[in-house]
Amino acid sequence: MSNDQTILELKNVGIKYGDLVAVSSVDIEVKKGEFFGIIGVNGAGKTSLIKTILGLRDADEGVVSVMGQVVSQNKTSPHIAFLPERFEPSWFLSGLEFLKFSAKTYGQKHSDEEYYKAAEDLALDPKALKRKVQTYSKGMRQKLGVLATVMTESEILLLDEPMSGLDPVARTRVKDLLLKVSKQGRTIFMCSHILADMDEVCDRICLIHDQEMKFIGAPSALREQTKTQNLERAFLHYVENARVA
Repeated sequence: MSNDQTILELKNVGIKYGDLVAVSSVDIEVKKGEFFGIIGVNGAGKTSLIKTILGLRDADEGVVSVMGQVVSQNKTSPHIAFLPERFEPSWFLSGLEFLKFSAKTYGQKHSDEEYYKAAEDLALDPKALKRKVQTYSKGMRQKLGVLATVMTESEILLLDEPMSGLDPVARTRVKDLLLKVSKQGRTIFMCSHILADMDEVCDRICLIHDQEMKFIGAPSALREQTKTQNLERAFLHYVENARVA
């Protein structure tokens, strides 16, 4: 549940790679406790925005602020925990060791029992936490990544394709966990190609296409605007119209 405090702001942000425009004129204000989603085709500029929010590169135009502090290159905000699209934890650690290491990085500490309970809630066998990560399947590693990110207790969770490699049961458990976290007042900024999930969990979404913001608002508002029944059809409406234009 969001409130009026702006916790993440992108003000007229533009990003370029030489003469190539990755994204331009992005204006987003994300409130504390809001579940905010970014949708777009591959190459729309989502990853570039994530890198800029994380401080991995500067915006060529505009300003990015986290908790009122301007983000600059090589200065990642301590308030953000990030789950990358290609999540590869340290294979020489056990699952439990990795979770503890991630939490400690953010000054957090949990009991083994808390980790086991959290794993079970996410359809990850608690016994697997004692095994080396190198024995994990793709889905198990993804669940571990979600758990590690959430259990940092960070104010902002920045998630890039968090449902990647998950079966329907695990996807449902992850969505339930993230909604619970959001209701507790933590902010979630998520990118995903699984639009049915975005439709279900996001308070608001931003649609980026052809390097520009095309829509920002509730998923239901986008469906109504495009006179479609689901977010996938609404998204396709923009993509197909752009091709015709």
